[in-house]
Amino acid sequence: MNGWGGSGIPSQTFVSWQAVDPVVRRSWHRCQLRFDSSTPPPIVRASPSTFHHLRVAHFDLIAIARPFMEDIHQFVEGTDYVVLLTDNTGCILDLLGDKPAVQMLGRLGLELGVYWNEGQMGTNAIGLALLEAMPIQITGPQHFFEVHHTLTCSAAPVHDARGRIVGVLAMAGRAETAHPHTLAVVMAAARAIANQFQTDMYVREANRRLAELNSVFGAISEGVLSWNTELIITHINQQAGHILGLQPHTVLGRRLDEVMEVPKRLLTVIESKKALRDVEATFKVNETRVDCLVSAQPIFEGQEHVIGYIVTIRPIERVRRLVHRLVGAQASFTLESLLGHLNSPAIQHVRRQARVAAKGRAPVLLRGEPGVGKNPLAQAIHNESPRADGPFIALNCRAIPHELMISEFLGYEGGAFSGALAEGRPSKFELANGGTLYLEDIDGLSLEMQAALLQTIDTEHVLRLGGTRPIPVDVRIIASTSANLEQLVQEGHFRADLYYRFGVFVIDLPPLRERPEDIPVLIKRFLTRMARQTGREVHVTPEAIEVLSQYPWPGNIRELENLLERLVTVDGKRTIEAGDIPPSMRYSNVSVASAPISGPVLPLAELERKAIMQAGWACQGQVTRMAELLGISRTTLWRKMKEMGISPHTFKVPPSIRA
Repeated sequence: MNGWGGSGIPSQTFVSWQAVDPVVRRSWHRCQLRFDSSTPPPIVRASPSTFHHLRVAHFDLIAIARPFMEDIHQFVEGTDYVVLLTDNTGCILDLLGDKPAVQMLGRLGLELGVYWNEGQMGTNAIGLALLEAMPIQITGPQHFFEVHHTLTCSAAPVHDARGRIVGVLAMAGRAETAHPHTLAVVMAAARAIANQFQTDMYVREANRRLAELNSVFGAISEGVLSWNTELIITHINQQAGHILGLQPHTVLGRRLDEVMEVPKRLLTVIESKKALRDVEATFKVNETRVDCLVSAQPIFEGQEHVIGYIVTIRPIERVRRLVHRLVGAQASFTLESLLGHLNSPAIQHVRRQARVAAKGRAPVLLRGEPGVGKNPLAQAIHNESPRADGPFIALNCRAIPHELMISEFLGYEGGAFSGALAEGRPSKFELANGGTLYLEDIDGLSLEMQAALLQTIDTEHVLRLGGTRPIPVDVRIIASTSANLEQLVQEGHFRADLYYRFGVFVIDLPPLRERPEDIPVLIKRFLTRMARQTGREVHVTPEAIEVLSQYPWPGNIRELENLLERLVTVDGKRTIEAGDIPPSMRYSNVSVASAPISGPVLPLAELERKAIMQAGWACQGQVTRMAELLGISRTTLWRKMKEMGISPHTFKVPPSIRA
């Protein structure tokens, strides 16, 4: 056995067989089956391209290990030691040392790109550190090949954050300079490199989580604002900056109370350390008030220690629009669907008036008997207006008891009176902000509520009960009545100044008995809708239509709809004949109340003059539009205006009652 004694160990060894480390002995046994210890091993070197790719692939390992290698070299400089870094195959990736030491060890093969695993270089510290996954020092004859007996090397494996060996850190020098301390240095440095891998992994994970958190904050529609216990702003997303009118990068790190006036509701969270859910709060930023719906939550470290606060902010208008969309606070009728197929001249006139009113801003008054369709017409005007995307809030002024009306109408602040909700309640004007508030049966308002309505129309602000701050509102008012408002004004039950505010757009809906030609169209519309609901078609005989057309309909459209619904859904009729109609209707055995009179009976000429004046103010003196609104030709209108001494220039300056 070349180079081996009878006991199977290298002949040059200066230690007894029993004193050799079992790890080394096992390596010798493996090597003697493959190598001759007296013959220098061939140096296996990675090609330049392969070595380049290896360094790129292990960039993180080299970047982390290099500072530690430089520190070690600084302390052992001048001792003929070289500091080495290999990958997990034993290929030397980096090398640092004094030039004489680098040249001396280079002659033994300790050079960049050379593989120093056991399969290439026999028993050596780098190869055993990879195989045994443990630090080890190999000195002199402990190496398998005789050519390496002048060498000492201490090596320790380097683990990544998952515990896998990614390389080896080693110190190599002349055998006579061997010292156990070099192994301790290598072990400490390898552990430090592994810790740095762990730290980098935590930092990357933290950065990834932070990026995810920032993406979440950026994706949600709510504004997010957080600060620490010193009121230093630690986070504000773009949505919060947009809502509050702030630039996030300019307020980070500043005190919260330097940037804005902190709402009292949020101060209670700081004082009580308790969460706040969906309450109204007003931020004051640069003298600008911003009404928001906020939720606040203390940030705890452990069970009781508060380290900060986080608040979500939603503009109150956005919340209300969402509520309106979910609860159906939207208008469903349009002028086309409501009046599109009705051909009576009276309805055509109503359609023209409604289109003109939809484009204006002044309040609208709808007059007519109960059941003529004032509510649907109000919805149609809203949908025809620029406010169609806004809410449509309807309030029946007779349906709410007088003692509750003021709180429903104006809203109230939290704790304004006994029994009030702690979070308060917004006014109907706030709920309808940006849209339309429809006041059904406006004659049912008390004089106090009429004054509040007039004040809101004039100032475009509403003051809640118990509140001190006027809240700006942008609302179009549409009102309806079946009463004689002029008579109520004379009797002192309706404010004259409020009545005049509705003087620009007044639309009178004719009762159904005055337009019998619309009855067949309405019948067809109602039956078509019922067919979609019930899944079966219903036909009406010509005789039945004739009977229905002759009935005076004291309940107007609502009565007609209710009759058809009873015949279809309750009686299950598929064909409605004249005999199916109640006798009281067939023989018109019903008394019909007189149509409401809007005021004293005026001469026809005076009525014409009043109509032309109303059209003039509505159209601002544009004769063509006035003629369309009045349903007469432009030439006829010019002639009548000349006879009455009315000039289009009269209407260029709005009157005092115009909004």
